Amino acid sequence: MKPSIKTIINYFPNLSEIQIEQFTKLEPLYKDWNSQINVISRKDIDELYIKHVLHSLGIAKVIDFKDNTKILDVGTGGGFPGIPLAILFPKVQFVLVDSIGKKIKVVNEVVNRLELENVKAYHKRAEEVEGQFDFVVTRAVARIKKFIPWVKGKLHPESFNELKNGLLFLKGGDLSEEIEESKKQVHLYPLSDYFKEEFFETKMVVYTRVKK
Repeated sequence: MKPSIKTIINYFPNLSEIQIEQFTKLEPLYKDWNSQINVISRKDIDELYIKHVLHSLGIAKVIDFKDNTKILDVGTGGGFPGIPLAILFPKVQFVLVDSIGKKIKVVNEVVNRLELENVKAYHKRAEEVEGQFDFVVTRAVARIKKFIPWVKGKLHPESFNELKNGLLFLKGGDLSEEIEESKKQVHLYPLSDYFKEEFFETKMVVYTRVKK
């Protein structure tokens, strides 16, 4: 078992054999696809489990999604944070969207190979997605103020998770200016509180709610 997989198991010790197998398959799948379509930067592909998989799973340290939660991943790129979260929460429904078609092609291939029945992926902009969700997740796609109008009306008004329905951003660095600009009440969860790797020193989950 590779150290990278051990890292995931270390932080998430209750994984089933199926989940461990799915997480293990991620590296060869992404390395193969990345050689054809560049969905992950070349310098990051060897650190896939820290910089992409574990980073995505940071959201799971903030909230333990209940079964039947519906989640929209906007600007998913190669499938982050959606795919790692979908492996971790097999009874949660995920819709992954990206405006770049070749990235969604890779996402769909990975989803099929992992037999993830709780994921649907579409070549769409967030504004084009129909239906309502309990949470919207995204990873550094845009500043908070710019992002919020893209998902207006996408959040279901009734909440049943411990956190009220809202947006969960994976972001890094000094966010004070961005938060002030957004005029939103936000809660910051530093990922260094959960993960010891140096990569997470400046990374955090940003949670905010959006009124209709």
